[in-house]
Amino acid sequence: MSPVPKREYLVLLAGDVLVFTLALWVTLALRYLEPPAIGLFRLHFEPFLLLFGAWVVVFFLAGLYGRHTKLFRSKLLPTILYAQLINVAIAALFFFSVPLFGIAPKTILVLYLAVSSLMIFGWRVLLFPRLRLSKRLKGVLIASGPDALDLVEEIQSDARYPLMFERVIDTSNIPSHEVIQQACRVAAEDDVAFLVVDFSDPALSAALPIVYDAAFQKRQFALVDILDLYEEVFERVPLSFMTYERVLGNLSRSRLYDALKRAIDLSMGLAAGVFSLVLYPFVALAIKLEDGGPVFISQERVGRYQQHIKVLKFRSMTGNDNGKYGHSGTSSLRVTRVGKYLRILRIDELPQLWNIVAGDLSFVGPRPELPALAAHYSARIPYYNARYLLPPGLTGWAQIRHDRHPHHGAEVAETKEKLTYDLYYLKRRSLLLDIYIILQTIRIVLTARGT
Repeated sequence: MSPVPKREYLVLLAGDVLVFTLALWVTLALRYLEPPAIGLFRLHFEPFLLLFGAWVVVFFLAGLYGRHTKLFRSKLLPTILYAQLINVAIAALFFFSVPLFGIAPKTILVLYLAVSSLMIFGWRVLLFPRLRLSKRLKGVLIASGPDALDLVEEIQSDARYPLMFERVIDTSNIPSHEVIQQACRVAAEDDVAFLVVDFSDPALSAALPIVYDAAFQKRQFALVDILDLYEEVFERVPLSFMTYERVLGNLSRSRLYDALKRAIDLSMGLAAGVFSLVLYPFVALAIKLEDGGPVFISQERVGRYQQHIKVLKFRSMTGNDNGKYGHSGTSSLRVTRVGKYLRILRIDELPQLWNIVAGDLSFVGPRPELPALAAHYSARIPYYNARYLLPPGLTGWAQIRHDRHPHHGAEVAETKEKLTYDLYYLKRRSLLLDIYIILQTIRIVLTARGT
């Protein structure tokens, strides 16, 4: 059961293109203070049609075709405005560098930015959430804990989801025999189409055979693992629903995928590494001019299967951060002025391209941690060592999805949340997901997010 039907993304895409077109018509009407003639509209529409494809790609990179959870919806307006600014900049470059269409619409582009932003916002925030593309199925949740409550709040707060919870049975507040009674009663109700349960909850195990039998008496019924539904909605794996069996079940992966990923890492890493050599003299000069210290630092990190590896970076701090922070829990080092800009542009990580060529790193994977911090987290966070089942990466699902990365200090709570994204990648990893992560990383670098 998918919480967001795939046709919703098609509706969003079609709606965006329609709004782009209508916004152009409205813009021309405002510019000339009258409805545009067919010839005038066609003169502008033909080149703008070419731009619509590029704009859809910008929307994709901005995350506007991803999961619109509550957190994302709170950032929707600035995300739309930022994407539209980029779109208009692309249009300006297009018209002034490719003068094949006989128009240079300076005023129209400024008007179009305002009109299209308002119309896109109205479409996505006011109109689209009210579209009922399917009837919401009624279901019941049998689980407990804050993660279960977060799932209920998210599902109930957005009518776009094709399901809703009619009832929640909190297994932590009622005896086991009452859980069995309520589960059996729920399974027999005609209007209940699905049951979301935590299969790791011992209070439910005795009720499953009865629920199983009742399911065959209904025309429409689905038994859904809460872990699978949570993953679909939030795109991460909550630790509260994990078991060691589930982690070990994610080990297998196609040998073809592993071979292709390594081939891509090697070819792209070598090409990007050679190209990046052009920047090395300028970076080295800037670092030396600031404080005369070393240009490069070599750090020991924990790689795949807990093997220690050495990664190379341009120095961006006053020293080499080794992760040993003592009782304070934070580093006494500071980021240099040059280092600040190296980090914003991610230039400090360019030497790690040679680690990718050597096979110590991959382009996509969990972040390689310092040994001292890795030991600290392994002792305090369940399933933390599952990260070592994969090659560490220059970027990764956790890096693009988790905004509050711990920097130069031990942060157990934030690292625990970041691990939920690493576990999601462990389970869902594929070449398509890797490509998506790389594209999103490019967007993050261009917007200087997370520095």
